[in-house]
Amino acid sequence: MADKSEAVLALDQGTTSSRAIVFGRDGTILGSAQETLPQHYPEPGWVEHDPEDIWRTQLACARQALAQAGLEGGDLAAMGIANQRETVLLWDAESGAALGNAVVWQCRRTADRCEELRRAGHEPVIEALTGLRLDPYFSATKIEWLLANRRGAAALLAEGRLRAGTIDSFLIWRLTGGREHVTDCSNASRTMLLDLRGLDWSEELLGLFGVSPSMLPRVCPSSGSIATTEPEWLGAAVPIAGVAGDQQAALFGQGALRDGDCKNTYGTGCFLLMNVGASPARPERGLLSTVAWGLEGATSGVDAGAPRAGGSVTYALEGSVFMGGGAVQWLRDGLGIIKASEEIGPLAARAPDNDGVYFVPALTGLGAPYWDPYARGLLIGLTRGTRPEHLARATEEAICFQTRAVLDAMREVSGVEIGALRADGGAAGDDFLLQLQADLLGVPVVRPRLQETTALGAAALAGLAVGFWSEAEVAGLAGTDRVFTPRMGSEERERLYQGWQRAVDRALGWGR
Repeated sequence: MADKSEAVLALDQGTTSSRAIVFGRDGTILGSAQETLPQHYPEPGWVEHDPEDIWRTQLACARQALAQAGLEGGDLAAMGIANQRETVLLWDAESGAALGNAVVWQCRRTADRCEELRRAGHEPVIEALTGLRLDPYFSATKIEWLLANRRGAAALLAEGRLRAGTIDSFLIWRLTGGREHVTDCSNASRTMLLDLRGLDWSEELLGLFGVSPSMLPRVCPSSGSIATTEPEWLGAAVPIAGVAGDQQAALFGQGALRDGDCKNTYGTGCFLLMNVGASPARPERGLLSTVAWGLEGATSGVDAGAPRAGGSVTYALEGSVFMGGGAVQWLRDGLGIIKASEEIGPLAARAPDNDGVYFVPALTGLGAPYWDPYARGLLIGLTRGTRPEHLARATEEAICFQTRAVLDAMREVSGVEIGALRADGGAAGDDFLLQLQADLLGVPVVRPRLQETTALGAAALAGLAVGFWSEAEVAGLAGTDRVFTPRMGSEERERLYQGWQRAVDRALGWGR
């Protein structure tokens, strides 16, 4: 049993599941719960979630985690929220009912619209203002599509009742009984509507995409006095003091508070982020410039040599890989080669090499550094001798090759030679994958003791805001479980990577 001075609740609403974790002061997990989130694929390349599934599973997990910890809402110092980013929906401000399903970040339905905007010459302005590429990955064209295709949207907009938001905004709206329509600066920076330097909605981009500012949430810091829940949901009013997009939350949870610190989250996709400090980096080589987090009343007077979250706003370079663990799920659910995702590492380890087989998992296009929504999945190098273990190894290698492509671009843009890569996410428990990653990168890969770094980051942002943790304490919460050091020779590393690049060349543009 713990009292309120010893616990913070984190909601971790992801692409394939909703989770809730109660953390103690030393980062110990006091209680946790997780429920699978159904996904819907109404057309090829389209991905949707039912907002009621998101709300139902997330609330249930919060209650279960508290019960497991032996706590009630009134025992919590604060709550933090981490969420899948770019996924967006519309809802009625009066009833709280969503206008149909949410359009998920993976969805490619607006690829043609993005191409139309690119031909019209809008991409340079979008990149300059937002730090993002013109791509269906981001929320702006999704909102534009929803406004045109969701029944009743125009009428609600005319009445001032229409709301649009990413998943954090929707959850906060529900948790506060419709009192607060807010988002944090990290999530806002992923919509392709935010001025990255001014940290407010861009009038120029709102006009371009036909988005009324009345629909959009107020932009808040990631750590601070954000909102307070209605007592009915958790038995007491709980301060919502931390909110961040899941990848930014993981960067914070990893304690990557120094300029140049970087991490890769191995989830449904792979997301590599590098802390670049108090000024946004220019997006080049297929990388994105994004807000990492914003701190309300940033700490001052910290020793110059101590790690800091940096000013009031910290920025990051990001490379987003659309299909990481999702490729393993495809082997499991689509091909039936494995029955559980955990089988992939042992199966891949049975193959001494890939036997010339390469897999480009462009099942929803390719993200950084290629940014091709028309790329399609490719298996190449198959022979009569190809066995399931070769496909498993090719899939693990594909995850690592995509990570290397992003990291190479990041090294070039930042000018920083990265000494190690911090790894988290579900697939980070796969020893074979992380050893292969170290081999194919040529740098150590560090796995934290606490791998739930996304939830930990949300909790840390909330805990920092209410004085539960200091910045120095946040930096060490995740700890270290194991360091994977490179074993592969440089010639073999480069030979394999050149094979991957040849395979990618054949996959690009296939669906155009």
